[in-house]
Amino acid sequence: MHDSDSFFDVVTQQWPAILDAYKNHVPLDGYLHWDEINQQPDPDGLSRQASWAALKLARLAGLKAIPLADLSGRSFEFSVPSRVAEILHQIDRSDANAGGMSDGPERFLADALRMEAVGSAVLAGATAVQATAEEMLRCGRQPGDRSERMIFNLHRALEKVRGLRSTGLSPAIIFDLHRCVTEGTLDTVDASGRLRREGEISALRGPAASEHEFPPAAELGRRLESMCAFANGETPAFFVHPVVRAVLLHFWLAYEHPFVDGNGRAARILFHWAALRQGYPVFAYLAISPVLMQDPASYMLAFRHTETDDNDLTYFLLHQAAAIQTAMAAFFDRTTRIACERNATKAGLPGFAALNSRQQALIAHAIRRPEARYGIVGHQRSHGITHQTARDDLFDLTRRELLTVGKEGRTYFFQAAADLPRKLQSAVGRRRAAAVVLSGELPTNLL
Repeated sequence: MHDSDSFFDVVTQQWPAILDAYKNHVPLDGYLHWDEINQQPDPDGLSRQASWAALKLARLAGLKAIPLADLSGRSFEFSVPSRVAEILHQIDRSDANAGGMSDGPERFLADALRMEAVGSAVLAGATAVQATAEEMLRCGRQPGDRSERMIFNLHRALEKVRGLRSTGLSPAIIFDLHRCVTEGTLDTVDASGRLRREGEISALRGPAASEHEFPPAAELGRRLESMCAFANGETPAFFVHPVVRAVLLHFWLAYEHPFVDGNGRAARILFHWAALRQGYPVFAYLAISPVLMQDPASYMLAFRHTETDDNDLTYFLLHQAAAIQTAMAAFFDRTTRIACERNATKAGLPGFAALNSRQQALIAHAIRRPEARYGIVGHQRSHGITHQTARDDLFDLTRRELLTVGKEGRTYFFQAAADLPRKLQSAVGRRRAAAVVLSGELPTNLL
């Protein structure tokens, strides 16, 4: 159904039936692609081709063009179906409360950074074990292999874009972010932070790889300037919701594939930059790549559907909006659950309640894993705090006799004190304390 002659033949021959389907409110929010409609039986009184023509006609009125064009010069377009509008409304409403968490917001920021870095790296082909990778980020350990280097780089780039939220986008910034993301991970050693050159093959994975035509290297500079103008809100002439703009920027860089490799990672970093710059701090708390990682095939299919249906970006917008909604629900569920668990624990253990939220998280973990060792740098990175605050937390727990301290060279390490449950019982003066701890009523997911 991509041949214009056959399409218009169908429109001409079945125009009355097409008009009837259109007038009867052809559903738009499902946003089925021709490949999906072609798998279904013919609707009553209407061929699949005519049904598709009715859908295209219904969608046409809502489409708006952006300055991104394919190699033939045809613009990419998007619409905002009611399902997307509903999710945008949820994002707008939730955003005002994102920074109002009284229970250690820095901790949730640090968690989101680690989860997003790992998820984005796995989407790009990293094979690191998640627990090992997160331990590397917490402790400040240097990466041991290429996969860990990808995660380390992405974590560093995500930290960097948080500092760029008041800065407009430019090719120089894109090059710097790409360099940050790809350093030490590319087969072509000098390819970090520069555009691909004529004759260089850009890495593209997934089912769309054989169909995608890359813009010529000679056009990349001009196309990148156009992308920056869009990112900075200079184009187009009509209003684009800030989150929609961030999603379209994600697609734009991935479509252009201006680099030899690392385009997907750079595109996801730019999405976070755009969302934060346009006044949506809630995105600092969201880990969206782990959601995409759960179904990478549908992520790639959203790209493919856009490119094979007249450059209709609505497919990609719908996919990304759903991923954002899932990530947002997971974040708020987690904050609510942790707050409820901590309140219940504080009510039963006054001594536990005397600790700050970071100390509570560490002690809860130490009770479950008395063999674990803790360091000042790891505690600092886990909670997004200063080195001095992390040091004060740990030595305060030592003074309370809940941790013991040792030293290896010049580095302090801390472990659970012997019989930690009994010490908590003594600290709170309640016989029930040990039973509460051993029964698992202490939060199990504070770390």
